[in-house]
Amino acid sequence: MHGVRASRLDMLERARFLAAAGYSLLLFDFQAHGESPGHHITFGYLESKDAQAAVAFLRTNAPGEKIGVVGVSLGGAATLLATPPLNADAMVLEMVYPTIDQAVGDRLALRLGNWSRTLTPLLTWQLKLRSGITARDLRPIDHVNDLRMPKLFIAGSKDMHTTIEESRELFSAASEPKDLWVVNGAKHQDLHTFAKTEYEQRVLAFFAQKLKQAPGIR
Repeated sequence: MHGVRASRLDMLERARFLAAAGYSLLLFDFQAHGESPGHHITFGYLESKDAQAAVAFLRTNAPGEKIGVVGVSLGGAATLLATPPLNADAMVLEMVYPTIDQAVGDRLALRLGNWSRTLTPLLTWQLKLRSGITARDLRPIDHVNDLRMPKLFIAGSKDMHTTIEESRELFSAASEPKDLWVVNGAKHQDLHTFAKTEYEQRVLAFFAQKLKQAPGIR
């Protein structure tokens, strides 16, 4: 599941190495992204409905198979915000913000300095006007404890859009089983491209262990 203002095409390189390992893949565009219609990007709220639809499609069309999710930034937020929780067997969650307030504050600070974090309520208040949701609807940290399947969190040590402290906060709030990999030197960027060999080794090892009894996976 791709990041904000991206599309399924941004996930192709991940899809290629997973397919080479014997996995079947489903890639799609979130609403208001790529070739999918939609009026607003909702930072995980409506996108979580797309995530639910994708997993439901797989459950219907691949009965008996285990399902692993890879969610990058927005894709990870959509994965965590899904209500009820996604019916998946393992999750890789990359650079996911704990709350929209923190995400907005981080971006303001990057552009204007730390003082500008005080402007966060003014921006998040506009969510209701633009898309009918509030900051309370965009708190992945409130949902992560409900997910009982194995989870691999991945974060960049130099990420200023979702800081390493925020990633550790989200990880701490998550239920077991869980693992955290901090990619040394990485910012808020394509972590697969940044650390290709180690990324593939870690993700393949994670899915091999957590999905190893799935039919059709070699």
